[in-house]
Amino acid sequence: MQKIVAIVGPTAIGKTSLAIRLAQKIQAEIISGDSMQIYQEVAVGTAKATKEEQAQVPHYLVDQHSVFDDYSVKNFVDEAQAAVKQITAKGRFPLLVGGTGFYVNALLNDLKLGDRADEERAIAPEWQDFLAKQGPEALWRELNNKDPAAAAKIPPANSRRTLRALTVISRTGCLFSKQQKEIKPRYDYLIIGLNGNRSKIYERINQRVDLMMDQGLLDEARFIYQNRAKEHQVLQAIGYKEFFPYFAGAASLADCVSSLKQASRRYAKRQLTYFRNKLPVEWFDPLDDPDCFEKIVTRVEDWMNEG
Repeated sequence: MQKIVAIVGPTAIGKTSLAIRLAQKIQAEIISGDSMQIYQEVAVGTAKATKEEQAQVPHYLVDQHSVFDDYSVKNFVDEAQAAVKQITAKGRFPLLVGGTGFYVNALLNDLKLGDRADEERAIAPEWQDFLAKQGPEALWRELNNKDPAAAAKIPPANSRRTLRALTVISRTGCLFSKQQKEIKPRYDYLIIGLNGNRSKIYERINQRVDLMMDQGLLDEARFIYQNRAKEHQVLQAIGYKEFFPYFAGAASLADCVSSLKQASRRYAKRQLTYFRNKLPVEWFDPLDDPDCFEKIVTRVEDWMNEG
């Protein structure tokens, strides 16, 4: 079974820089495990590796599609598997890096995935109607009433997952949270997680948002806002929709920046919850442990030499 190392962790923890150093150390090439870095038109808000960083180590699944393309996790898995083959054919090692937990999980483990049309056909029409009439918050409350354990793992804004959970409950009569299926690994993998003191992570997030503003985040957000009538996933991405009230004249820029910082902090918390609950992660602290990188290199090299 092909070996893969994954680097995961919350936003702004330093995954990109550490991954580049590690890739150079173990002769690896990087596959982005981020759901938004695939899109060409957005770079600042998605925290892509810079062109200079990408020149140091080849990157895959970055800038491959337009924001207006229909792109699902199944597309990601198919393209990431192809990238793994390309990398190994060159005698290099695949290094998966990203903060989108479901994407990382879907690649490393053989989860059952359908394309978006399959997913939509699988949703019960009555719940689609409920969402259209009552909105995502009310939909999530319905799930919370029926299956609190499932609702605890699904953000209220993630209507697609909420719809799926309610559909399964209504069609099977069983709690969605109890329907745990055996997961078959697709690869032999080691997952390295980066984490640290929460207040330090939040401080780094705030600093990153300020830096993104200097780098042109508002222009990217304006592009997304101007094209909001077109259906595309980036509309829901943190980093863009928070500025919509500013463009509509309903909020100040400072308030929107503050909202983005808050949303990013909440997202970091959700990322950590997913990684802890769904994947076997070995955690390291790059913020307070000066020997963190050396420890990670030792762990990875030892694992690569096993078997």
